[in-house]
Amino acid sequence: MAEYAVYKGDKFIDQGTADYLADRLGVKRATIIWLQSPTNLKRDKGNRMVAVKVD
Repeated sequence: MAEYAVYKGDKFIDQGTADYLADRLGVKRATIIWLQSPTNLKRDKGNRMVAVKVD
């Protein structure tokens, strides 16, 4: 399973699988997937929550 690192602006929030992060942040799994999408990353103006896929 893929792992993601979640950031809000420059602040690191947490790292783990999409299911773990969804449970930890109180959102749906689809939200974690959305956070790492190219569309969400393009909309980032510096303080948006984003997820980065960790290899």
